[in-house]
Amino acid sequence: MGLKDKVHDGINYLVNILKREQSESGSWEYPFETGISTDCYMIILLRSLEIDDENLIKELGKRILSRQEKNGAWKIFYDEEGDGNLTATLEAYYALLYSGYYEKSDKRLRAARRFIVANGGAHKAHLFTKIMLAITGQYKWPDFFPIPLEFILLPTSFPINFYQLSVFGRANLLPIMILAEQKFILKTERSPDLSELFLREEEETEDYSEEWRDFTSLVTDGLEKIVGLPSQLKKRARTKGKQYMLAHIEKDGTFYSYFSSTFLMIFALITFNDKRLQPIIKRAVNGLKGMRTTINGYTHMQYTTASVWNTSLISYALQEAGISSEDEVVVKANQYLIQKQHHLYGDWVIHNSNASPGGWGFSNINTINPDVDDTTASLRALARSVTTNFSHRQAWDRGVLWLLSMQNEDGGWPAFEKNTNRSFLKLLPIEKAEFILADPASPDLTGRTLHFLGDFTNLKAPHPAIQAGVRSILRNQEKDGSWYGRWGICYLYGTWAAITGLTAVGVLPSHTAISKGIEWLKRIQNKDGGWGESCKSDSAGKFVPLVSTLTHTAWAVDALIAASERPMKAIDKGIDFLLTHLDREDWTTAYPKGQGMAGDFYIHYHSYRYIYPLLALSHYKNKYMASGHKNI
Repeated sequence: MGLKDKVHDGINYLVNILKREQSESGSWEYPFETGISTDCYMIILLRSLEIDDENLIKELGKRILSRQEKNGAWKIFYDEEGDGNLTATLEAYYALLYSGYYEKSDKRLRAARRFIVANGGAHKAHLFTKIMLAITGQYKWPDFFPIPLEFILLPTSFPINFYQLSVFGRANLLPIMILAEQKFILKTERSPDLSELFLREEEETEDYSEEWRDFTSLVTDGLEKIVGLPSQLKKRARTKGKQYMLAHIEKDGTFYSYFSSTFLMIFALITFNDKRLQPIIKRAVNGLKGMRTTINGYTHMQYTTASVWNTSLISYALQEAGISSEDEVVVKANQYLIQKQHHLYGDWVIHNSNASPGGWGFSNINTINPDVDDTTASLRALARSVTTNFSHRQAWDRGVLWLLSMQNEDGGWPAFEKNTNRSFLKLLPIEKAEFILADPASPDLTGRTLHFLGDFTNLKAPHPAIQAGVRSILRNQEKDGSWYGRWGICYLYGTWAAITGLTAVGVLPSHTAISKGIEWLKRIQNKDGGWGESCKSDSAGKFVPLVSTLTHTAWAVDALIAASERPMKAIDKGIDFLLTHLDREDWTTAYPKGQGMAGDFYIHYHSYRYIYPLLALSHYKNKYMASGHKNI
């Protein structure tokens, strides 16, 4: 069989899988898988609230145990440094004990306990895990918390204020601030004793610098001058904090549609001791339960759903593969996307006051928190139908205007809110603050936006928005020729997005930046023709190789195709790898391809192994196979 036939067969194979997996609503409901943390937290939440959903607790316990390593630890990705992840192992140990179905004498828990103690004990866990332990009475709240609750009262005119945190930071930090101010603890008769995991008799006070104690004083002193009545500051801050949470609850009861922020909100609302909040708390719990999914026969609590993201990417990929925009599968998908376009104002308007709603969010739940990446993805999916469908055209116009309005002053595009990447955020004494509290422009988001603007709109290369975006990408190239991708793994993702974005807006392949990027991709290609990158790259701050994976290979091949007029050997070797491994099923196909927090939070997108190989094969066919180019 010749290469042409193999490429056609590969495309058809992937298209048929995706068509078969579409839901009745027109969406694709592939799981948003994030390890075991949410499974653990769900058990801990249900037991803390004394909600006896025994079937769910048992099911989650089974999944947690299914992921345990032989040494008793849990990992968050396959090639993680050391023998396991202390934080994940601590969370699993706690959840399994609290479930009531496993005893400390169980050999699996004994092995987990040995790992935790051998690696420094519970004190070495991630900050957010310590907060969960403090809430549930297993860990002492620090005497001093670095960000006072009164911070929420500072007006937006202040150089430092609540709305300069990222939306994700606000959603998670606000309930923590409420809980820390109260030093809230909720223990039950079933709470396990974790004292053996703490290697010091008494927790030491967190070593916050004098600068941050001065910062706290600055906030409160400043507020007293503006607001007055210092004795009322905490009360007013608590009231405003509660109002903020209640105003950002989605229809399913979740706070911003995120598991972590909803989990924290539930406990924060309990601190108000208000019976009127009980139905809201109950609805929030049910909203979290609604995020359950099944993976390989096991129940998993998703951090959120990825319905809009999956659907927009798949609709676009199918159309790139030659499926008509009038095909029933595409029509149903795009109608679903039209229904999910945002019509409400969210917090994004605070830094973008002249724009109207028009973006898309990540999940089917989300109505107030649109993001740039989902917006460009949805607009790509709709692009071929806007000239014939009036409702699609209206949605398109609103979406493009919102997208353009979201460009940062530095020329790049952020994820959720513009111009919120203040330098002081990186100095906050919060672990991984740069990932939790900041929302900077990044080469991957900016590259994907330029790709959309260049290939799907009438904006020309000299347009100021495009030129500013190009400068942002060029400014952020690494010395080795790669680009860092904030939302994927990692340098392969960023380099793919940057190169495809730059070429789409007319930057020539001969440009030094693109040439360097192409040489870097060729240099790191594996001997089998594929590409792979470890999750360790983000913590290391440099590319860390991995055995070849389908998704990484597809990104690299697609970038090379975008910048190559003829199918060079590196491309053909990559195409051969994809065709040979399309039906592959091993740890590489379950390896995370998305990230949320370096070293701690990674995402396995079940759809990526189909979407990106389909795009790479389709672009190869569309660019080269009809033109008769010979390999070089």
